[in-house]
Amino acid sequence: MSDDALVLQIDRLRLSRIESGARRDVLRDIGLSLPGGRICALMGVSGAGKSTVLRAVVALEAFDHGTIVVDGVSLRAGPVPREALLRDFRRKVGMVFQQHALFPHLTVRENVTLALIHAAGASVARADQAAESLLQALGVAHRSAAYPTHISGGEAQRVAIARALALDPPLLLMDEPTAALDPARRGALAETLRALAAAGRTLLITTHDVDFAKAVADEVAVMAHGEIVERGDARGVLERPRHEATRALLRHESE
Repeated sequence: MSDDALVLQIDRLRLSRIESGARRDVLRDIGLSLPGGRICALMGVSGAGKSTVLRAVVALEAFDHGTIVVDGVSLRAGPVPREALLRDFRRKVGMVFQQHALFPHLTVRENVTLALIHAAGASVARADQAAESLLQALGVAHRSAAYPTHISGGEAQRVAIARALALDPPLLLMDEPTAALDPARRGALAETLRALAAAGRTLLITTHDVDFAKAVADEVAVMAHGEIVERGDARGVLERPRHEATRALLRHESE
């Protein structure tokens, strides 16, 4: 895959919900395109719609209008398709949730091999080999036999990344990845994500963490009231904001 090829294309994405008997616009004409090897931080105060964008991109939430294309496979407006129809799409995008969402009754290795065995049809031996390679690359191979309740938050996050990468998707989504990490672990995570991008992976990350966004992101897209209101080079946007929503985010982070 060429670094210049678009891995993610979001076009005129709209999503609304009925709340207290009235329809509320949650996403309003979101447009975003990312090539291979690019890291974009989706930022904004709570309620701006950042996590909803990720849920729509990973086909966990229906949307009303627009299209989402991941590495040539399209997702269109309307109800979320049945899982059988999403098989090709699911191979294109991996998701790391804020709370990691590891299965507590499975070991670290079993969490990572699950999709390889049941979605890709790999043998147990081949899945184990692939999982070992991913866990080794992420520095948690020594925890492969442990259960999620017996590992640290930082280790759980790396296991969740390994699980998300098991099917080798070109796009990785992460929701607030630094929420529970101390500064040292944030730095280690930034190095991991930059290495993934250097290998050609595209990353879309929601975060409130301005310093982390400056350290890891190539570009920033700032959201407010369901719209992208400012977008550009990460340091340029965060050090010389043009929109009031970006300035509000920076004030909030400095308090």
